Parts: sequence; structure tokens; C-alpha cells
Amino acid sequence: MSKLRVHSFAISIDGYGAGPKQDLQNPLGVRGPELMDWFFHTRLWRKMHGHTDGEAGVDNGIAEQGFDGIGSWILGRNMFGPVRGPWPDDNWKGWWGDEPPYHTPVFVLTHHPRAPLRMAGGTEFRFVTEGIHAALEQAAAAAGARDVRLGGGASTIRQYLRAALID
Repeated sequence: MSKLRVHSFAISIDGYGAGPKQDLQNPLGVRGPELMDWFFHTRLWRKMHGHTDGEAGVDNGIAEQGFDGIGSWILGRNMFGPVRGPWPDDNWKGWWGDEPPYHTPVFVLTHHPRAPLRMAGGTEFRFVTEGIHAALEQAAAAAGARDVRLGGGASTIRQYLRAALID
């Protein structure tokens, strides 16, 4: 049976998991990238972006653990993009370009239906409007014997914590 895992989710000392004013120029909000600065220098991150260098120390080891054995992901809508309300069209394809780093099915929590979106590298975004339990059920089925990673944001993680669903 798969587990629901949270890894490498950075949070500020005053309790924020992103900066304010998320938009196209600030995917993690204003000054949000500072929370993940430890990750951007790792070999794993650099490899995900086509490079062969990067730090291979403790931070890289923690980052690698977070991807090991993951068969699907769950994301809150803000982790997918800055579009709010009903989807105006299907043009927005996520923050990551043509090949997102997930390489598995990704279940995006939203209140607004949207057709699944297949991307290069094996990532397929599926949009779940039926809530956190439905997203977990679908993600676990897609993961098979592997685990489900809860990617955030903070509100999404809080919902799963309140429901005592995180292993």
C-alpha cells in the first residue's frame, strides 16, 4: 500500500511556505525562492535542468530521498500556476515548461474542471474537483506500489494534516 509523503517543503520561521504576490514573474511569490535556495544548488536540481554539476552533500541526499519511490504527486492549484477562478482556456501548462520534473501522474486540486494535460517525460496533470480524499484515492491508484508525494502548497498540506492522511 502506498504512503502519502511530504518532503523538502521549506517553511519560513514565521510559518510561510511561499512569498506573497505569486505571479508569472514570481512563481514562489516575492522572495519565495529564498525558502528553496538550499535545493537550487543540489546535483538533483541541476540534473533536472540539464546540467551535470551541483552539490552532492547532505542537501542533495535529502532532495534525492524526496523523489525516491514516488509514483504520483498531489499539488494544490497554486503549485500548478497563477491562474485563479475558472480556467479561461487550456493555454497555461504549468511553471516548468514542456517537461515538468514529476515524470508521473500529478493530481492538481481545483474547484474548476479541466481536461488532463500530458507533458513530455511522463508527467500527466489530472485536475481533481472532488476534494482531497478523491485526489488521494486517484493518486494512490496511479502510484501502485510506489508512494504519493504531497507537493504543497501550505494550504494543501494543512488540509491533509487536519485529515490525518499524511504518513
